[in-house]
Amino acid sequence: MKPPPFEVADIVRAAGKSFIEKNRSRLTWQHLRVLRAIERCRTAALGGHLDQCSRCGHQAISYNSCRNRHCAKCQTNARDQWLAAREAELLDVRYVHVVFPLPHELSQLALANKRIIYDLLFRASAATLLEIAAGPKHLGARIGFLSVLHTWGQNVLHHPHVHCVIPAGGLSPDHQRWVHPRYAFFLPVKVLSRVFRGKFTAALKRAFRNRQLAFPGSLQALDHERAFRSFLRSLFRQDWVVYAKPPFGGPLHVLHYLARYTHRVAISSHRIVALKDGQVTFRWKDYAHGSKQKLMTVTAHEFLRRVLLHVLPPGFVRIRSFGFLANRRRTSLLPLCQQLLQMAIPDCADSVRAKDCSGALWLCPRCGGTMFLVQTLTAMQLNPLSTERRIYLDSS
Repeated sequence: MKPPPFEVADIVRAAGKSFIEKNRSRLTWQHLRVLRAIERCRTAALGGHLDQCSRCGHQAISYNSCRNRHCAKCQTNARDQWLAAREAELLDVRYVHVVFPLPHELSQLALANKRIIYDLLFRASAATLLEIAAGPKHLGARIGFLSVLHTWGQNVLHHPHVHCVIPAGGLSPDHQRWVHPRYAFFLPVKVLSRVFRGKFTAALKRAFRNRQLAFPGSLQALDHERAFRSFLRSLFRQDWVVYAKPPFGGPLHVLHYLARYTHRVAISSHRIVALKDGQVTFRWKDYAHGSKQKLMTVTAHEFLRRVLLHVLPPGFVRIRSFGFLANRRRTSLLPLCQQLLQMAIPDCADSVRAKDCSGALWLCPRCGGTMFLVQTLTAMQLNPLSTERRIYLDSS
């Protein structure tokens, strides 16, 4: 893929210092850490390593990654390793994609209570799917699925929602057979919407009673039981929307499909079109008007503000498994599902074995041979090379 003309790191370098000075009182140590990581990623400031081709002897210096999960440049390897580990868990059935968004009215409360609200979003959406699927009127089975949290919309503003990828079907209550869905749409979205709304608001009410919620700034008025009850009632005045996309292919398509959702960040560098005179222009899809591609221009400070809206709490897990794919049940129930579907149970996915055994960092740009580590380089050693992303050294 052709490198993007501009990166998020370029915007941080151009406007990060003035942005921090202007907003220092509102920025946390984690915001500053993310900006610093993005700015230094794959530069001499983080050190690097000298690699050599095992075939032709060509040498190259590569800079280290920051490995911050909010950095777009660091997600490819993490995504590939995660997908390789999931390969052995795929079932030979169609898969369904369901999205649970929170209404806009909850956005400010969620930003002030990210850990609590995002966790409730995971739990309420998972409990909804498990309950409706277990009902004899619908599927009558125990399902398993992966949930991935996204907190952004195409305009990089706050829009928390959970993507759920679900094998179409589940285990019968007695674990003796695989239950296939009786309807093409798998589970009714209107029922999912109502149950999800009820479960989430009930959990939010419990969090308020347990004094787990913070109400800073403009939210202070909600820090009273009567006001908060009124706020909860207002959430029932409109339907909550749950999206269920058409079922897609079986295990051969699932990994590619998941790759679009698992290790995403708020905006990738490939969407940035221009950086000029303190203004950033980026591409976005306007879903309200037929997913039409449009350009949006904002100040560099506004762009960085939007990016930092999506910084997650430290240690927060944004990819979770539920049902028979949950960590506590996967070992015993996943092989049972594979057996009932008459699938061959793999000892180890080939891709996982290949990644574990190869140890290759990257391939030689000249002959395609395997590059191996020769020397680890510190930031001080690399300082003379700090103006280049990657410098190739001719060993001949």
